[in-house]
Amino acid sequence: MRLHVAPDHPQFLEHYHAARAGIQLPPESTAVERTIKGSLDWLVARYLEHLSEMVDNGQASNLTLMQRRSLLKELTAMTAENGDRFGSFTLHMPQSQMIRIRNSMMATPGKAANMVKAIRALYRWAFEIGLTEHHLARDVSAPRLNSTGATPWTVADLQQYRKVHLPGTPAHLCLTLFMFTACRISDAYRLGPGNEIEIQGQTWIGWQPKKKGSAFVEIPMLPPLYKATRAINADNEAYLMTEYGKPFRSAEGLRNRFKKWCEEAGLGHLSSHGIRKAAGTLLAEEGCTTYEIMSIHGHSEAKTSEIYTRAANRKKLAQSAMSKLTSMDW
Repeated sequence: MRLHVAPDHPQFLEHYHAARAGIQLPPESTAVERTIKGSLDWLVARYLEHLSEMVDNGQASNLTLMQRRSLLKELTAMTAENGDRFGSFTLHMPQSQMIRIRNSMMATPGKAANMVKAIRALYRWAFEIGLTEHHLARDVSAPRLNSTGATPWTVADLQQYRKVHLPGTPAHLCLTLFMFTACRISDAYRLGPGNEIEIQGQTWIGWQPKKKGSAFVEIPMLPPLYKATRAINADNEAYLMTEYGKPFRSAEGLRNRFKKWCEEAGLGHLSSHGIRKAAGTLLAEEGCTTYEIMSIHGHSEAKTSEIYTRAANRKKLAQSAMSKLTSMDW
């Protein structure tokens, strides 16, 4: 059977596997057309096509699409003992196989949890549109993660970063934007002068977070942030620009750039989300209520912001309790 693409073509393997299954693909074809109907490859291709459409319609995050595509492509590339790809098998994957896949990845529990999440989303969609009679992955549980997530920045970390990245630099502006808006990186790369509004003679900044379910955020621009945004170029489309003078095209682009800035400051183990956590902690320690933190972080549920106020209240209670021992005759 003739192959219409050369070995160096990005779709060569797909054409090769299709030919082995007796299917001759045209030179240009869609991802779904390049798979065997009813196979796991076919299901994944259809699901990713659906997820891509959701991204185009603003109903899903491009970061979610990128992560799911990477994980599900890895899933289909896995091989059985006889060397056959999982992608060539029927889409009706046994639950026992899903559990084996999860267990094989337990050396990296975070990735194992994301793989389970991707598989469950895949089969939930398959069930909803009638490709399966049951939600085949419904009872596959994700591994327990003991980590509390991103490491919060300390005051010393913030000082160290600013010693290396001085005012007037994009790196300094980036940290200032994270610190004085507590925004996520999925929002930071999009913020700019167009988000500024005047309220009673004061400049505020407002945006709708991209994370699903988040509330609109509207906060005053404190002097450090206002000064930092004006120190670069107030006429830019976005506050944060690439070295080529263009806005970052994605959160991933800014994440990579910020990682380099952190490494230059000797803080390569930290991330932008850790600044958001640090801001929440500092707000709580300064006496902000749960609902005040919700208004800044865009949380739609109080339980998320209570993580910060609970920790701050425990510190105050501990301080009060220990003060009662100061008069003890020891």
